[in-house]
Amino acid sequence: MTTEIVTVDIGGTHARFALASITADGRVELGEPATLHTKDHASFQTAWEDFARMHGGRLPGGVAIAIAGPVGGEVIRFTNNPWVIRPALIPEKLGADRYTVINDFGAVGHAVACAGDEHFVHLAGPDVALPESGTLSIVGPGTGLGVAHVWRGGGLYRVQATEGGHVDYAPLDSIEDAILARLRQRYRRVSVERVVSGPGLVDIYEALAQMEGRAIQPVDDKTLWSLGTSGEDSLAAAAVDRFCLALGSFAGDIALAQGASGVVIAGGLGLRIKDTLLRSGFANRFTAKGRFAELMASLPVKLITHPQPGLFGAAAAFAKEHLA
Repeated sequence: MTTEIVTVDIGGTHARFALASITADGRVELGEPATLHTKDHASFQTAWEDFARMHGGRLPGGVAIAIAGPVGGEVIRFTNNPWVIRPALIPEKLGADRYTVINDFGAVGHAVACAGDEHFVHLAGPDVALPESGTLSIVGPGTGLGVAHVWRGGGLYRVQATEGGHVDYAPLDSIEDAILARLRQRYRRVSVERVVSGPGLVDIYEALAQMEGRAIQPVDDKTLWSLGTSGEDSLAAAAVDRFCLALGSFAGDIALAQGASGVVIAGGLGLRIKDTLLRSGFANRFTAKGRFAELMASLPVKLITHPQPGLFGAAAAFAKEHLA
């Protein structure tokens, strides 16, 4: 028996929709996703109706929704778009008799737990499959910095999304001291997300320019990523490399804190800079944990390459909640 549902991944800018088929053994297969701009829709319901029109006006009676933000409470508000979702009204407004609402990085955790080996590429440590038992730490740089962990064993798994990206930033050398000093001029407390995220590259770049006494023009993070990964701008390339070092350090810290037996880098940014990560000092920084260097070197570190981990993971969460 196959169950058909709608799976949705909502961020600040885009809402992605897809039909998903869930087989009796829990395997998820996604249909072709549709990406809608949140600014073009007055509410989630009008976006839902647009997606329904793409499919003849009728949608399945189950829905899984991944949301970029907290999901508890009677009203879910979005940080970066004006939509509001009231979970109790989902059956009435969407015609869904079963639904799952999950944090977006929690959905990524479900994707990590359920995706096949073909959806992971090797970054560091032993080039082996992720272990089937123990804790998998997940770190996802993007607009922010997502952190979660998955525990699995005996054919079962549990996902825990966290706010680990908001722990204190810990510099390891004089250059990172300078980055921290610059950020402290702006923020009373500097979390690691201020550095290890897409927008954080701007602050890294400006701190490096200040160190060299170099005058620079204001530039956005998307341009910097392009200049840095292509090698067109040596200072931007140095900023990208410094980002990779900081990501390696932080991923190693999270693995130690969570007692990981494997680590996964997720997030759209990680996928875009895959080749850069492989050439960078990421792996060395990941293992540079003093007395625990040998332990860290034994952990497989992977990058998830599934094209739609949020949609896939939300559907997997629905299957776990309603069909297990």
